[in-house]
Amino acid sequence: MSVHLHWFLPTGGDGRTLVDRHAYTDGGIRRDRITPVSGVRAPDIEYLAQIAKAAEQLGFEAVLTPTGTWCEDAWLTTVALTQVTERLKFLVAFRPGVISPVLAAQMAATYQRISRGRLLLNVVTGGDSTEQKRFGDHLDHDRRYARTDEFLQVVRGVWGGRPFDFQGEHYQVEGGLTALPPDPLPQIFFGGSSPAAGPVAARNVDVYLTWGEPPEQVRQKIEWIRGLAEKEGRTVRFGIRLHTISRDSSKEAWATAHRLLDDLDPDTVAAAQQALGKSESVGQQRMLALHGGSRDKLEISPNLWAGVGLVRGGAGTALVGRHAEVADRIEEYHSLGIEHFVLSGYPHLEEAYWFGEGVRPELAARGLLDAIPSPVAGVPATNGRPASAPGGAPLLIAGGR
Repeated sequence: MSVHLHWFLPTGGDGRTLVDRHAYTDGGIRRDRITPVSGVRAPDIEYLAQIAKAAEQLGFEAVLTPTGTWCEDAWLTTVALTQVTERLKFLVAFRPGVISPVLAAQMAATYQRISRGRLLLNVVTGGDSTEQKRFGDHLDHDRRYARTDEFLQVVRGVWGGRPFDFQGEHYQVEGGLTALPPDPLPQIFFGGSSPAAGPVAARNVDVYLTWGEPPEQVRQKIEWIRGLAEKEGRTVRFGIRLHTISRDSSKEAWATAHRLLDDLDPDTVAAAQQALGKSESVGQQRMLALHGGSRDKLEISPNLWAGVGLVRGGAGTALVGRHAEVADRIEEYHSLGIEHFVLSGYPHLEEAYWFGEGVRPELAARGLLDAIPSPVAGVPATNGRPASAPGGAPLLIAGGR
């Protein structure tokens, strides 16, 4: 089982700090308790294209694009980026409660044709009622998961190429159809740590995603989902969502992590923790429990640092260390059954290079990765040599003028 490496598109903004629009109070409306910081980058399409191109060049298979109030729309942003990339796939996050499942199936089919098969889907049920209500969704936590269950049944049903009928509590479809089903069918990624989420994953998804908890907790979660899937007669693959701070030495990596903390004054941390503590997401509460809002003992497992979660919702842990140590931790998660690693770092452009040039060769040397497609594949040989070989391309020599 090879490792699949994915990166992240910060469509809510990026920068040299953890304090961005993920550090919020009052549902993200009031920011008066958050210390202003410098080095924040707007998520304009030119900058996102830089990240996407870097991810492709560095050998990442896909990029995750988030969904929510503070993000650019994932569908529109990524379909634009398909036009400036060639191989990179896009893991598009969306909320099933705010779109028709038949329309979502049709959009996915169109996307696959435009991108030539580069769409992956990340289904986000939603763990924050305040955020859901902004989009007109007033269901409670467990009913949102029940609706997601029906949603995914409809999507897969209408991808079958024949009229599909469905009668459920949340959706009633008569003759639902995607006239030209997507080819290939997009893989469906999904996460959720609550009792309501597990059966949805077992019945419907291709890849179950967990946030970056210590290995023993991840092992237990894998066993839970795997057992539920076996009862459904299915096999589910597994992925993990982590940040990374990888450097040539451990000292450099930890110095970078500590510098990120230097931006966080007590009021900023308290404001973020107060808001995140209101989340209905079981996964979010598990993230908060890893550090308890305290800066003490943030290394909760070897090379696993919970500092990101002091102010950022969702994935709140980072792999920190020299390149070989980060590779060790990835290999450890892989041995538990994790196949997909969805990674990110601040800033996302620079950290993609630190990881891609530092950790990826370590993983390749251990036989965990496939080779990166050569950018000169298919280029004709020059003077009897492959274009990739020394001397294979003509030298440009200055003329002295």
